[in-house]
This record gives sequence, C-alpha cells and structure tokens, in this order.
Amino acid sequence: MRKGLLRKGLIMLILVMVCLNAGCNTREESNFRSMVTRYRRPPRITVFFKETGEKKQMDIEEYLVGVVAGEMKPNWPENAYAAQAIIARTFTMEFLSRGGTRKLHGTDISTDEKEAQAYNAKNITPTIRKAVTKTKGLVLTYKNRYIKGWYSASCGGQTAYAQEGLGYKGPEPPYVSSVKTDEEKYMPKEEFYWEAVLTSDEINAALEKLNKPNLGQIKEMKVLKRGRTHRAVLLRFTGEKGSVDVVGADFRVQYGPEKIRSIWISDEIVTTEKGIKIKGRGFGHGVGLSQWGAYAYAKQNWSPEKIVKHFYPKATLTKIW
Repeated sequence: MRKGLLRKGLIMLILVMVCLNAGCNTREESNFRSMVTRYRRPPRITVFFKETGEKKQMDIEEYLVGVVAGEMKPNWPENAYAAQAIIARTFTMEFLSRGGTRKLHGTDISTDEKEAQAYNAKNITPTIRKAVTKTKGLVLTYKNRYIKGWYSASCGGQTAYAQEGLGYKGPEPPYVSSVKTDEEKYMPKEEFYWEAVLTSDEINAALEKLNKPNLGQIKEMKVLKRGRTHRAVLLRFTGEKGSVDVVGADFRVQYGPEKIRSIWISDEIVTTEKGIKIKGRGFGHGVGLSQWGAYAYAKQNWSPEKIVKHFYPKATLTKIW
C-alpha cells in the first residue's frame, strides 16, 4: 500500500515537472515562477488580443516577434530589434511569474500595452523575425531571478533609477543602473526635445485621478525635488484654492504620457494665459533600456548582448531554452 502511494506521488511529481517545462497553465494561476527555470523548448502561453477579445495559445517566441514589431519603429537595425527582444523576453517572463493577466482575462498575457507590452503582428518584418530568433531564450537575470526588464523610448541621454523615473514604491532594485547614452546624436531633434502647455482643467483632472483636491485656476507649477538624474520626482501645483504636492511620475501617467513625454523637465516653467508651459527631453520613464539608445549602439555595430548589458550592467545574460 505504502509503495503504491509513493509510486503515485512520484508520477504526480513527474507530471507537474513536465507541465512546467511545457509551459502549460492551471485554470487560475500561472505556472511561471520568479526563480529562473530552464525549459527544453519555448513555452506556449495564452494571449488576450485586446482588439478582438480573442484568446490564443502561441509559442512565446512567436508572441515576442509581435511585441518587438509593436514596440519599435520600422526599418531599424537588426541588433536594436535583437536587444529589444532580450528585454521583452525578460519582461514577459518576470510578468508571467507574477500571474500575468490571469485575473483580468484568464490568460498569461495581453496585447494591451497598458497591461503588459505593445503588440503589432502587421508590422512584423523578416529582420524583426531574424532578430528575435538570434536571441532565442536569452533573458536578463539577477541572483537567479528574472529582472523586471523595464524599457522606454528615449531616456533623454541618461537612464533613470526606478524610484524617480517610475515612482517605484519599493526599494530601488539592485540591478537598475543609471547610464549615459548616445541617442541624442541619432534622434530627430524634435523628438528628443519637447514642450507642452498644461491647462488648468487637464491638471485638475489628473489631480482628481490621484485623489487630490481641485485647485481651480492653476497659477504655478514648481519642481520641489529632483532625483539623481535630474528627473522631477516631486511637483507642487498652486491654484486659487491652495496647493498640492504630487509624485512626478504618477502625475505624468495620469495627465497623459504622450503629452508630458518624460519627467526630465527643465527649470524653465512659465505660466501663460493658455496654461503652464514646460519643456523637457526624452520620451518615457527612462528606466532600463532606451530604445533610441539601442538604435544608436546598433548603428555603432554593438552586439545585442553588449547593448543590453550597457543598460543593465549588474544583470546576467541567461539562456533559459
């Protein structure tokens, strides 16, 4: 009897291990874990497509081809795409280890960039497919765990720490570094530098989303505190009804990250009849890999591995399948 139970237990353990290596999922939870796992082949994952509401099962490498096509501009160098593939694969594995979008859609991941990463199958090219293939299974890890794999369009010339660029609430991750990039030499000037006018109505709408009071007509915006890379980590808005302080990264997200393109905001903040005029540089939170930085280094014939290690020098490149 005891031998029979042991045999059944051994069989169950083997079945669980096979399931993990194959990438199959339980009904409620993801089988992916934050500890680095080696797979015999790329796992298959379930993907929720926001445009159609369809749920599809696909090879994770095929999913990543669509992510790279959705996250980067067309006609870029192959090694820039390949560097993005390593980072996107890392982001995906870490995201899946936290349950992915199972609570939202009952799937591993979603094509909604607000929930995970952008995805655009229509933009897939032979170069993008080749770039993903050449980095197959490569991820960045730290102490045998997947790093979060953050990336943004442009860091403005120097990458940010997570607590400043993202308003990250936990301790600063030990694998995040601030490094300089050559992207200003390659980016169109009108994309690298930007300016915007923030209206009182839009500012108050963003403040409301952050559970802050309506200030009425906004009279002044001031940077109260800057981070180690000059990002505006704490802002103060003063209006006819008083003042309020907000985390710069949180305010940017609620106001609209397409309009406030980064929180690398210059000291030149002017109140005009139309609103608060600000200037800045870069596009995105600036943490981790800068896509325009990857473009710059790919143009200089850097390998994908060298590019990602520039942005995450404390992380380890690991092949997991």
